[in-house]
Amino acid sequence: MPSRREMLKRSAGVASLLAGLGLLPAAAQAAWSAQAFEAKSLAEVLKALGLSAPTESKDVGLQGPDIAENGAVVPVSCSTALPGVRRLMILVEKNPSALCAVFDVTDAVEPAFSTRVKMGQSSQVLAVAVLADGKVLFSQKEIKVTLGGCGG
Repeated sequence: MPSRREMLKRSAGVASLLAGLGLLPAAAQAAWSAQAFEAKSLAEVLKALGLSAPTESKDVGLQGPDIAENGAVVPVSCSTALPGVRRLMILVEKNPSALCAVFDVTDAVEPAFSTRVKMGQSSQVLAVAVLADGKVLFSQKEIKVTLGGCGG
């Protein structure tokens, strides 16, 4: 019976062989636009991402609390049933960096996401959907914050 050390040597050898043949998955890395995440407004975010002016739509859903007691962890959700959605984004208007989250979507993924965002003060929160044909749609909701999460 091989010892533990021998088994580790063998498994390391097999792993290096598989990696050399390209049979192991590559490390996943997030691609993001630094300019978009540093933007201060919706218009700057859209410009950094090369998108057109958005249109308000009831087809883009945004859920969140009316009043958030702690701005450090505000739960928000965005979703849409529109066909051809390629990207969903969550923005907070009065945050130092407006763009909070970007979700790239394919046809194999249901465009519905939930996350927690940090809010420094009461603000409009926007859910933005980018469609395959280039249309940009959004919905918004005001969320009041009693205790700021961005250093407030």
